[in-house]
Amino acid sequence: MELHEHEKFEERMIEVSRVSRVMEGGKRMSFRALVVVGDSHGRVGAAIGKALGVPEAIRKASEKAKRNLVTVPMLGDTIPHEVWGETKSTRVLLKPAAPGTGVIASGPVRAVLELAGIRNILTKVYGSRNPINVVQATLDALRRLRSPHEIAKMRGKSVHDLPIPIKLRRWLEEHAEQKTSPSDLGS
Repeated sequence: MELHEHEKFEERMIEVSRVSRVMEGGKRMSFRALVVVGDSHGRVGAAIGKALGVPEAIRKASEKAKRNLVTVPMLGDTIPHEVWGETKSTRVLLKPAAPGTGVIASGPVRAVLELAGIRNILTKVYGSRNPINVVQATLDALRRLRSPHEIAKMRGKSVHDLPIPIKLRRWLEEHAEQKTSPSDLGS
């Protein structure tokens, strides 16, 4: 994915920790930073940067995250369907929510979802709460999301033939009146 200089990404630092490596003459200290970047319009990424200083570690992580962006299919300001993400012993559940619900999530999950532009969602983290694993599991869940158009194509049906949850049906009806473009539906 090619990045352009005029694209605006917001970044959030999730964790900075001092790490050490045992060398012949003693311990060598350095810093590790976990950073999430996103454009609030369906693209988000996360990465770890390591350096001898905190600012350099954050800069490295930010640049690396911008090179590894995930595109998130969204329906309005939520996700199209329930999805699980896994990394090592961490599992994250993401569930679509009705307008007005907000982002119900822990710190690392909240950062990823808000930077992706998701405004209404329910989440739950199972297993390890390590911030690095939680962020990676959240991104795994976002990669597994499929737009209604992709699901319909896989099943050989049209989008209108898919079973739609009641909350989502209401949202589609409200936005059909406002002449929502197909790009808003995650095509």
